[in-house]
Amino acid sequence: MKRSEDRILVSHAGTLPRPDDLRDLMASGSIEAFNQRVPGAVADAVRRQVEAGVDIVNDGEYSKRGGFSQYVQERLTGLERREYGPGEGRPARDITGRDRVDFPGFFAAGRGDFTNIAGDRAPIRASVNQPVFCTAPVTYSGGDLVATDIANLKAALQGVNVEDAFLPAIAPGTIEHWLWNEHYPSDEAFLFAIADAMHEEYKAVTDAGFMLQIDDPDLADGWQMYPDMTVAQYRDYAELRVAAINRALKDVPMDRVRFHFCWGSGHGPHQNDIPLADLIDILLKIEAQCYSIEASNPRHAHEWRVWQETKLPDGKILMPGVAGHITDMIEHPQLIADRLITYAGLVGKENVIAGTDCGIGSRVGHGEVAWAKFAAMAEGARIATRELWGR
Repeated sequence: MKRSEDRILVSHAGTLPRPDDLRDLMASGSIEAFNQRVPGAVADAVRRQVEAGVDIVNDGEYSKRGGFSQYVQERLTGLERREYGPGEGRPARDITGRDRVDFPGFFAAGRGDFTNIAGDRAPIRASVNQPVFCTAPVTYSGGDLVATDIANLKAALQGVNVEDAFLPAIAPGTIEHWLWNEHYPSDEAFLFAIADAMHEEYKAVTDAGFMLQIDDPDLADGWQMYPDMTVAQYRDYAELRVAAINRALKDVPMDRVRFHFCWGSGHGPHQNDIPLADLIDILLKIEAQCYSIEASNPRHAHEWRVWQETKLPDGKILMPGVAGHITDMIEHPQLIADRLITYAGLVGKENVIAGTDCGIGSRVGHGEVAWAKFAAMAEGARIATRELWGR
């Protein structure tokens, strides 16, 4: 894995702004036309990342036509989607559950949701739980899909100079927490079955030469989903999910894995987010070389202080979010530089990569804003490099 050996490298957490025509094709339901457009869109996305100053690029997650629920249904077997009327079925698991108790009026007014999903301004409930059930053994069926993702990114990288490239995939726990188990004897058995299935996707990505990013908002936002849990109980919940991640990463080279940790992307109060300090020791047990952590927004920007008390393990890399999805305001490059310099002072400059809080391409109000944030990050990294390396 590339390190910031002589300058601060720049990457991001995944999603990029989709071109208008790709969004239209996605909305139309024309899968064949959508799939035909994706390779060209990925090539354009790689080029734009390089032009913006991003060193470690990806495919923008353009081939993924929906949220986590659709991704799972397209790549795993044993699942059944059911339609329910109002008030029917099981209650939704809610990643804003604790905040809804404290801010009922805010949520009743329709606030606190994702403002921009896949390029659209239509609000989507942050707590949406598609009624999907596990009714048979879970196996991986997404081989053709991940092969297409790999082929699209490989083609897009031809003739382009980048430091590295990555493909994101979802963690077992984040898959499990949106599903209902009706097949396995325990939730632990269900979780580990998902881990065994997803191992195939994880291994395919690294076997192809790409870096694997494991996306796992569940590790933090599950705290809001289970408001009756104590911190001690939730730490047990997190430990089990880390065990599932490491099980899924068996035989996957650790130096080709990075892990993305965040508190969900809803634009709400986040007053009840579990503190990073309560999970950092568990997080660092994940067998990844790089940890991408939400760190720039008003609720979590202070948590650089965690690294005053916690040592980054030898050989590991920290990718703090230095620009975010929570606002359409472009972070000033000097602010980004200041954040990077702070982290460099805590964990070592060679161990810091500039990152984003979440995938900002599908979270900010317009694609122009996302690309401007990347450019600001690149300039901030250059400013930090001059101060840290004296050039």
